[in-house]
Amino acid sequence: MSVMKIEIRRVGNSLGVILPKSTLNSWGLGEGDFLELTKRSLRPRASSTLSVEILDEHKRKLAVAVASLFTPNLIRAHSLANLHRWRRNDVWVTAYDEWKEIMETSSDGELFAVMLGRDEHANRLRQSPPYVGLLPREVVKRLNEEAAG
Repeated sequence: MSVMKIEIRRVGNSLGVILPKSTLNSWGLGEGDFLELTKRSLRPRASSTLSVEILDEHKRKLAVAVASLFTPNLIRAHSLANLHRWRRNDVWVTAYDEWKEIMETSSDGELFAVMLGRDEHANRLRQSPPYVGLLPREVVKRLNEEAAG
């Protein structure tokens, strides 16, 4: 891919850039579509399918970090405390029933299979993980920044 030099110029009272139509066409974008602006780049937005895959992988990386930093017993204790609090506060989704059973009755291998698996069941349960709050903020921040690109 060749690098293109694009001039920053005045657009009304602001500064801006005009992207070549050929670039927008290659991205499959046109008038009314959106771009993502990060600290270091301007790029086409990920398709919704790709976004779901990226989010699933991000949630898996968070689970990997939890599994690598904490023992199964600590993960279970923290998760069950969260689940108990959420039930008491009437903040409950059906996935929590499954997580509660996993935390109370499953082997460590079964726990890690759900936390780290790439199958649909593991992906679905990771959308509502009970082990939130275990990771240090700086770890979560770093993983969130990596996911954002």
